[in-house]
Amino acid sequence: MDRIERLKKDAAVIEDRIKKLLDIHLKYSGIIIDAMKYSSLSGGKRLRPSLFLELLRACNVYEEKYLDIACAIEFIHTYSLIHDDLPAMDNDDYRRGTLTSHKKFGENIAILAGDALLNFAYEILLRFICENNGENQNVARACLYIANNSGIYGMIGGQVSDVTTEKKDIETEQLVYIHEHKTAKLIEASIVSAAMLSNLSEQQIKHFENYARNLGLAFQISDDILDVVGDTKKLGKSIGKDVAEGKNTFPKYYGINKSIDILLQHIKECKDALKATNIPNLDFFEQTADYLSQRNS
Repeated sequence: MDRIERLKKDAAVIEDRIKKLLDIHLKYSGIIIDAMKYSSLSGGKRLRPSLFLELLRACNVYEEKYLDIACAIEFIHTYSLIHDDLPAMDNDDYRRGTLTSHKKFGENIAILAGDALLNFAYEILLRFICENNGENQNVARACLYIANNSGIYGMIGGQVSDVTTEKKDIETEQLVYIHEHKTAKLIEASIVSAAMLSNLSEQQIKHFENYARNLGLAFQISDDILDVVGDTKKLGKSIGKDVAEGKNTFPKYYGINKSIDILLQHIKECKDALKATNIPNLDFFEQTADYLSQRNS
């Protein structure tokens, strides 16, 4: 089974579980569930939870046991997209080819839907710790890693640095910090938490962390490139916004050709890190890295 087929299979499993988790009926505030479902079930490749499940599978761990953690990761990712799209942030009208949450429900409900998804993700993680920590001492450690990488030390930290430096020139070291935190940290959370739950050695976990960091940077650099040369129909969102809004991107500082070279170097480092783990059957992860060199959506 190739990468695309596995992504589709994982996505189907994840979406089915998301539907069940969000099968919630609130008497007076049901619109929040509608908004949570709208953004959580609006498509997408489900890359982050798929990376989580695929690593468990590669390590011969029964991945269905940890399916709710995969969904929690996707809820965190989805909340971040809802907030990213708001007028105060990226001000996008479309996401994945459909209206963004604030365009569909209004800004107030969109903000609350993002808050609700993040809170719901932590409910899931805490419930999982309460129910399973006795069986696997790494459960709490993995959930804490997800939380740390989602907050001020990770994704939110990167977003803050991103929005406060718009229309300003910055050092390329800070550019890497922004990309590493706002994008790579949640990818790291997906992969490293699975490595922890698989009871891998500290050295193997470090190699997967290195892989995930380089994959996340490559993913964001490819995003930067696509914003310049991409196709709106294929991407399902507007292009050219980074330049228009004065965002700090790799093409801004390095140009397209040099940015592609840097992207390819990160892909190489991904593959080197995978080899260093000495774990077989990691073709999904190698193919995912390769995909970023030819990504168009």
